[in-house]
Amino acid sequence: MYWVTPRHLAGDDDALAERIGDTLADLGWRMWPTTRHTLLYVSPNGLCGAEWILAAHPFELGGLPVAWQLSARRDADSVVAEWNAYFTTGVPYEALADLLFALDAHETPDAGIAGSETVLAALTARGWHRDVDRPRTTATDPGFSSWVSLETLPPLIEDADPRLDLVGWQAWAEPALGAPYLWCASFSASVPHDLVAEFASSLASPVPVPRRTLPQSAEGRLTVVRRS
Repeated sequence: MYWVTPRHLAGDDDALAERIGDTLADLGWRMWPTTRHTLLYVSPNGLCGAEWILAAHPFELGGLPVAWQLSARRDADSVVAEWNAYFTTGVPYEALADLLFALDAHETPDAGIAGSETVLAALTARGWHRDVDRPRTTATDPGFSSWVSLETLPPLIEDADPRLDLVGWQAWAEPALGAPYLWCASFSASVPHDLVAEFASSLASPVPVPRRTLPQSAEGRLTVVRRS
């Protein structure tokens, strides 16, 4: 077992399904398999959903298959989700788990009052730097290997807001310039900024995380704090 930093380059230890599934079970979310060979979890209040969709392979972000999709509704009977968030394989499961804890604690999962500055403030508090050219929308880690940025939404990102050219938070890790992405995450336009801030703050946490396997693409960028 390795204990490594930084978290945003630690990968998912090939355990993203199990770790997040355990988190959702601990939160009391109900689960059942679907006909699409996915696993659907629903929060106790029926307003939030989390679905392991890797087997269905609906689409990719940055060339990586989307593994988890989160969604939220204002009303449990609503057919259309207010917002969605998507996470590929390789995303550090600690950051996704912390997002789920924050989502589960929300009385209502729709848009909050926090502004976009909340996300950037969470990152700079962890030592990340604002982009020189886009200081109000983008931040990167000190090693310039991971980014969180308010961008035009990629294709297939669903949101209840029908307007074109919407922007939403995008996050990704590129361990070396021009290398394949280690992971990507996409938040649709209506995801509350405070929820994205929870994900971003956890992503940038300096606390070492345990891993049995380390991503090859991050070799030389990870620090092994100790072995156990």
